[in-house]
Amino acid sequence: MCNGHHRSLSPSHRLSPSRNRRSANDNVLVVEDLRGRLAETEARLERARAREAELSRRLEEMKRFVSVMEILETYLKRRFREQRESVASLFSSFPAK
Repeated sequence: MCNGHHRSLSPSHRLSPSRNRRSANDNVLVVEDLRGRLAETEARLERARAREAELSRRLEEMKRFVSVMEILETYLKRRFREQRESVASLFSSFPAK
């Protein structure tokens, strides 16, 4: 029963100091790689947020423009209708021949 436990302590399973050092170096490299990738991801996220803010600003600007255009359209339609009615009234005041 104890053979399984002792087997893990056999010399073939123990890590040599050079292997420990290599493993530690590998870990350092992995951590540095992950930090670099994290920094790149954070930079991309920051650029995406800046782009989102710019697009939001432009969207609000376009909404204001559309609102102004709708106000102008309403005003011009009303003025056109008033002028058409004025011309119709003017023509109706002339006696028919």
